[in-house]
Amino acid sequence: MSVSTGKARDASLSLRSVAASFAAGLALLVRPRRFKASRLLSPARHVALGALAGVIIVLAAMVFLDARAAAFAHTLPFALIEAFNEITDFGQSGWFLWPLAVLTALTLLANVAAGHIGGLVMTSLGVRFSYLFLAIALPGLFTTIVKRLIGRVRPSDAGPFAYVPWSWRPEYASLPSGHATTAVAAAVAIGAVWPRARLPMWIFAVVIALSRVVITAHFVSDVIAAGFVGAAGALLIRNWFAARGLVFVPAIDGTVHVKPGPSWRRVKAVAARLFGR
Repeated sequence: MSVSTGKARDASLSLRSVAASFAAGLALLVRPRRFKASRLLSPARHVALGALAGVIIVLAAMVFLDARAAAFAHTLPFALIEAFNEITDFGQSGWFLWPLAVLTALTLLANVAAGHIGGLVMTSLGVRFSYLFLAIALPGLFTTIVKRLIGRVRPSDAGPFAYVPWSWRPEYASLPSGHATTAVAAAVAIGAVWPRARLPMWIFAVVIALSRVVITAHFVSDVIAAGFVGAAGALLIRNWFAARGLVFVPAIDGTVHVKPGPSWRRVKAVAARLFGR
């Protein structure tokens, strides 16, 4: 066998191994439920009640807060508005989705060469990164589509009750806020996986939501609606994973708890093995 033929075969085997790792990861995410629906609090009932509460709160904000908050934002000091204008960019989904996509891909690649124990560690990390990616991406995608169908005009002289439905222009894409959806979904998802991160992540979400109002990119009701969408989406994805025993496990009383992940010591040991240190 020539050297070039051997290299080609090795490359083919590597590509096959990566494809098999990807297929195994995808099969894991869509595997059959391992826990009955009774082990999870009814997501349909909770979503329905949450949606009803959200509609009432959003409508109240439209009537009593939107115009007043938009007018007040125009009176704020220019320096404060500029500061929030810089802060608000951190609510873009790319800050979360690109790193999570890269980390998920790296765990799939590392899984090929990590061996049995190392493969389990990489799989555990990969499933967690997949949850975070989906819990942030899917609510954001929903908002991206719905806001353009609703067609609410952004804060302007037209007021809070101006709509151009079925419009795909950004100036008619106010309800709900995409940045706030991403921020709240990230706060719920990351807080669910790492409870110690809940407080800083919720502070982050509130600041991003506030920034959208301060720079008059959105009305108050837009960010409130986004909060409901982001939280509900992240929780529904969490329940999907929990029902399959991935990342989370449902308790008898219907609550959902995060499973212990691999220790930092074990992750470092696998990384050292992969990099030959």
